[in-house]
Amino acid sequence: MADVVSPEVRSRMMAGIRGAHTNPEMLLRRGLFAKGFRYRLHAKGLPGKPDMVFPRYNAVLFAHGCFWHGHDCNLFKIPSTRPEFWKAKIARNREVDARNEAALREAGWRCGVVWECALKGRTRLSYPAVVSQCSSWLRSRKDCLEIRGA
Repeated sequence: MADVVSPEVRSRMMAGIRGAHTNPEMLLRRGLFAKGFRYRLHAKGLPGKPDMVFPRYNAVLFAHGCFWHGHDCNLFKIPSTRPEFWKAKIARNREVDARNEAALREAGWRCGVVWECALKGRTRLSYPAVVSQCSSWLRSRKDCLEIRGA
């Protein structure tokens, strides 16, 4: 099936997709900062460049988009155009995520993931509840955190 927009328009559309400073990430950053947490952003020296790094708590936090990371929720659907390409791309993204998380754990970091569906869509949780879960996890000694939509 041919694309419905020109290659120039498609290129501009794809260039507008951000990998950092996304809306879910910004919501988490604002909420955690307001609770007194201080963090580094997108630390280049760490595997996967975590969205937020909390050196004091030896923890990292990722704000994963449900589509790009292949989450099994209502926000994820394989596009009907070029499905084999998208399946391979998302499978590779998942592999890279797993590898980066394993490398971070091996280096002694605690890893947390907040899925986009926890903050948006029909299954979203309340914003204060998500921020509260993150802050509780940061103060705890638990190794991992995963927050997903209801």
